[in-house]
Parts: sequence; C-alpha cells; structure tokens
Amino acid sequence: MQVGNNAVVMIHYTLTGDNGEAIDSSAGGDPLAYLHGRGNLIRGLESELAGKVAGDALKVRVAPKDAYGEVDADLIQVVARSAFSGIESIEVGMRFQTPTARGPRTAMVTEVHADNIHLDANHPLAGKHLNFAVEIVEVRAATMDELSHGHVHGPGGHHH
Repeated sequence: MQVGNNAVVMIHYTLTGDNGEAIDSSAGGDPLAYLHGRGNLIRGLESELAGKVAGDALKVRVAPKDAYGEVDADLIQVVARSAFSGIESIEVGMRFQTPTARGPRTAMVTEVHADNIHLDANHPLAGKHLNFAVEIVEVRAATMDELSHGHVHGPGGHHH
C-alpha cells in the first residue's frame, strides 16, 4: 500500500539541524505512527512521504515555510522584570505562558537583565531548515475510529 490520504504510516526518523546536531529521533523506540493527510506531521515532510511504500528510505530537507515557519518578530517581547513578581530566579531557557495577538503561547526566556526579561514565543525550530532521515516501516488503511478521531490509535499513536 502506498502512503496517501487517510493511510496510517509508521516511520522511524532522525531529525538533524543544518549543523548536523541531532534534534529528535525515534531510534531505540517504537516508530512514529501518523494519519497521512490530516496535518499530523509538518507539511514539508508529509508531502515527501506521499506515494512511498513500506521499506522506502529517504532523506528530506524541509524549509522553514513548510515546517515551523520563519521567526516572527512580533512574538519576541521585552517584559519588565516586575511582571514576574513572586518568581525569585529567572534563567535563560525557562518557559512561561504569555498572551500574544494569536492567543496564549509558551514563551522561552532568551535574555535576563536586571530590569527586563526577553521572551520568544516562536516555536524553537522556527526559522530553521529541518533534515530528516526517514524509513517507512508500515503503511496500512486507517480504522473507522482513527478516521473519525483524526489520529492513529495503538502503538506509536494515541490511546495505547
């Protein structure tokens, strides 16, 4: 069976950045299972998997526009330290919920100064090219439950 809309696809993958550092991998665990055509994978990877079959292996480089988008300057804020009353220690890398024009988002502390804190609510992979090494393990028809819920059930999916 070929990868196509409403197929359950199980893949092993390794994701690296342009400098070769590993960002994520399914190695040593269950393959990732997803329902093709339902937006459960980033667009740039999903489109490259269409038409492939179990046993295929491929390398895919996904541009930011087909992954997590470009860095949006509107999602970078400088906030007065006084807005963090009750929090004694604020360090780079900490995450907080913050209101944005697009609703609440998680923002990461990128700089800490005596009187202000820099927050970035962009996805951590925004603006980055993503390099995937993918092996398709299995392709099968989705069950009616999976189709109605919009995601895979069982190993590698939800409700297992």
